[in-house]
Amino acid sequence: MEQKDWAGIFPAITTPFQADLSVDYVAFAAQAQWMVKSGCQGIVALGSLGEAPTLTREEKVEIVKKLRQSLDAKAPVIAGIAALSTAEAVWQAKAAQGAGADGLMVLPPQLYRSDWRETQAHLSAIFNATSLSCMLYNNPVAYGTDITPEQMVELRSRHENFHAVKESSGDLRRITSLRYLAGSALAIFVGMDDVVVESVAAGAIGWIAGLVNAFPEESVRLFHLAQSGPSKELDSLYAWFLPLLRLDTVPKFVQLIKLVQQECGGPTARVRPPRLDLTATEREEVVALTRRSLHAASEFA
Repeated sequence: MEQKDWAGIFPAITTPFQADLSVDYVAFAAQAQWMVKSGCQGIVALGSLGEAPTLTREEKVEIVKKLRQSLDAKAPVIAGIAALSTAEAVWQAKAAQGAGADGLMVLPPQLYRSDWRETQAHLSAIFNATSLSCMLYNNPVAYGTDITPEQMVELRSRHENFHAVKESSGDLRRITSLRYLAGSALAIFVGMDDVVVESVAAGAIGWIAGLVNAFPEESVRLFHLAQSGPSKELDSLYAWFLPLLRLDTVPKFVQLIKLVQQECGGPTARVRPPRLDLTATEREEVVALTRRSLHAASEFA
């Protein structure tokens, strides 16, 4: 798959930790291989779900290297780029390319809510730092900076390596507007798990998914059914999956998804501070939901 032709499900992979909270690279590689074997088209590392802000520079580089080695060119490796400063973001981009990344998922400046002139300068510096294909991550709810479809098209006209958008505003009109304005110049990926079916209907051709870390086969099937249009099978699978997919859209989404992942036999639910383990009540609710879902999943096998 050429970078400009990204499409399908790209898991936002979690970062597993050992008991001392060091990165478990063995579990990380196995998780990535499992999801690709299950039908996922690429892997996005070092994102919010991957707890990138808690990782050191050295860990970020090593994660990209291990991912590249473990997938052996079977799927593109995308590195998340997020930083407080433009200089640090540029360093991350260059380091990701040096470590073997196939592309970048680029965020606006963290914490500082920049205006369009500042946001454009920041993004342009990252796009210009490497020859890698770039995906813009727009999440105004979480990060405070909103990039409109018109601004995305303007940015695309200036950067040939800007090929895709992860749209996480939650507003489906953004997808239809961007599809109309950009045509095929920008691949639209849905970034919120619980609107995936609606987003595909609106024109998204990819999904940066979270619960795929626990349910890759079900995620792939849901996406393909959504692409095929309305059906009873789609409605049934979506109704089963939706309570789990909604875990992707709340503040503790990392802890929640990691716990579901652990309950499904994947890597542990350990997180790095400032995140803490879920409370007993929170844990019981998620475990119960996961076990109910697993029990009901047999009808979709």
